[in-house]
Amino acid sequence: MLAKTYPYYLANKAARPNRALEVRDKYSGEIAARVALADAKTIDRAIAAAAAAAAPMRALPPYARQAVLEHCVERFRRRHDELALALCIEAGKPIKDAEGEVTRLIDTFKVAAEEAVRIDGEVVNLEISERARGYRGFVQRVPIGPCSFITPFNFPLNLVAHKVAPAIAAGCPFVLKPASATPIGALIIGEVLAETDLPRGAFSVLPCKSADSEALVADERLKLLSFTGGQVGWELKAKAGRKKVVLELGGNAAAIVDADQGPRLDVVIERLIFGSYYQSGQSCIKVQRIFVHESLYDTVRKRFVAATKALKAGDPKKRSTFLGPMIDEDNAKRLESWIKEARKAGAKLLCGGGREGSMLEASVLENVPRDAKINALEAFGPVTVLAKFADFDDALAGVNDSDYGLQAGVFTNDLAHAMRAWDGLEAGGVVVNDVPSFRVDNMPYGGVKLSGLGREGVRYAIEDMTERRLMVLREG
Repeated sequence: MLAKTYPYYLANKAARPNRALEVRDKYSGEIAARVALADAKTIDRAIAAAAAAAAPMRALPPYARQAVLEHCVERFRRRHDELALALCIEAGKPIKDAEGEVTRLIDTFKVAAEEAVRIDGEVVNLEISERARGYRGFVQRVPIGPCSFITPFNFPLNLVAHKVAPAIAAGCPFVLKPASATPIGALIIGEVLAETDLPRGAFSVLPCKSADSEALVADERLKLLSFTGGQVGWELKAKAGRKKVVLELGGNAAAIVDADQGPRLDVVIERLIFGSYYQSGQSCIKVQRIFVHESLYDTVRKRFVAATKALKAGDPKKRSTFLGPMIDEDNAKRLESWIKEARKAGAKLLCGGGREGSMLEASVLENVPRDAKINALEAFGPVTVLAKFADFDDALAGVNDSDYGLQAGVFTNDLAHAMRAWDGLEAGGVVVNDVPSFRVDNMPYGGVKLSGLGREGVRYAIEDMTERRLMVLREG
């Protein structure tokens, strides 16, 4: 299906000036598709078109924005299998995970369609003293203007959706740079948007080299930069000038297993395995660190390692496969070297550690030094670190002993512990009785510390993509 060429989309129109970008099947390594690659001049044209489309997009009534989003929902439903297979091939994502991501793509656009007609204002009571008598205040939210979106490889559909769908709902034109390793899902979204009556220049979807994309960060015609990716995001923020910046920069998410979880360990282990290894651990909120109460540690370690060893790795197109390849061999080698570094520093490898090409075995470590890369940095792969604790507050401190703070999971039946975690964990979200990998697409999602700035989740993204505009009315 993918052995063909794909255009990019410049100012709503498909264009095929070249076939310069090769997209490979991440499992077989074979060329799966060739994609048009934009250069710096094309990006400049896209930004100019977005700037020209700002006024028409602002004038587009909410019901018209909603209709565009509803069209996308219907088309994505019809193309469900095509989108899932594209994900499976270009991202190496096991087919069940790929189907789940298509469902989330649809959910995100559905929520955006609903939110498009809910962007409300407010009445402000200005009569706080005699001098303001007879004055009334009114606030509306208006689109911020042209936006720049840069997305990563690991969720090529849904992380694009979390930028594109709110932008349409808010009335903001945009230029999107999808990840070069996985551009096809974004281009299919562009193809569907091209079927609509959005004003010319409302969107551009342009795979391009990082060296050619500097204008997406620095150009002052763009009023918001939303970037999902690695720590390079902080460098982009420094170059962004006066524009608003939203960053989602990953983490090394932790889960706590409290002392009272013995009777429900079947559920806990199942969720920890999922959170640790779904899509080969290539998720910002994958379970990287697990803190287990000392009374349960030996049991959890035995059962978790056994379940890890039982995971089926292989061709992501097979429905029985749970663990597919990492995005490329370089990333698999990187993580393999982190495992070796930790072992050299005294860590114990409980299972895994082997690598063949881009396939890295699901791995479990314990006794890992706090400053080892596999513990302190974002692994972004199928490796998990186990540690024990005696006191719940020590577990909270262990989770917080990180430069990241995206999400955390706490398995506990103790309401006081749950509330203490919510109050005390330095993270953008705390998930009680599930893994930090849980996300529903309408919830506020984002982190603190090195994990980023701002929040996604459709309504919360719309808040960033709109500005409050005040009108003061003096009676008489």
